[in-house]
Amino acid sequence: MTDVVRLDAVSKVYGKGQGAVAALREVSVGIPRGSFTAVMGPSGSGKSTFLHCSAGLDVPSSGSVRLGGTELAGMDETRLTELRRERVGFVFQAFNLIPALDVIENVTLPLRLAKAPVDREWLAEILRRVGLEGRSGHRPAQLSGGQQQRVAIARALVTRPEVVFGDEPTGALDTMTARDVLRLLREVVDGMGQTVVMVTHDPVAASYADQVLFLADGRIVDAMTAPTAEKVAERMTRLGAWTR
Repeated sequence: MTDVVRLDAVSKVYGKGQGAVAALREVSVGIPRGSFTAVMGPSGSGKSTFLHCSAGLDVPSSGSVRLGGTELAGMDETRLTELRRERVGFVFQAFNLIPALDVIENVTLPLRLAKAPVDREWLAEILRRVGLEGRSGHRPAQLSGGQQQRVAIARALVTRPEVVFGDEPTGALDTMTARDVLRLLREVVDGMGQTVVMVTHDPVAASYADQVLFLADGRIVDAMTAPTAEKVAERMTRLGAWTR
């Protein structure tokens, strides 16, 4: 299985001199294509920085980030914006939907921004898979939180990205709705061959992944395959004690 994202000796330092803070410290890891990876760690461990550098939202201070064989280092912001728009999908805790647009318009927004044609068959397939058939004309205010996050997931998939990054995608949802969204992300991987990388603080959410990467003090300190909520919670408890 090939890596769709590859980080080699990636460090990220914010600030200079005595005020400098190392958010990532020589992180090297590969994300296999067609896999579901959860990223966990205590607050301040570097989870969000890891996601931002992997997705081309931020530029590492040193090291190499490759997306599908493309080296991101040295790209200017215009090229990074084009790469994110065409090859990366994002799902955030806040759904980031446009209130004045209906479901179809919100989902296809990345294509319109890229001046790309809409593949109507693919759009219909996505809406069916995320369970939004019959809701295509609704605006966000007419949808539940779970339905709004499904719109966000559909929007992330519409460009056929190489990888979908989720930053606490279930953080604003109740327990039952969160599990529906997690099952959907699992189906996106198993049924559509998509690659998903999700930052989360929730051991239950992490248990839906194929592997969990644990960060502490800007480093990957452990990895777990075939995770369960209990194993993840126990590892996080030990990690919390280790980092204090």
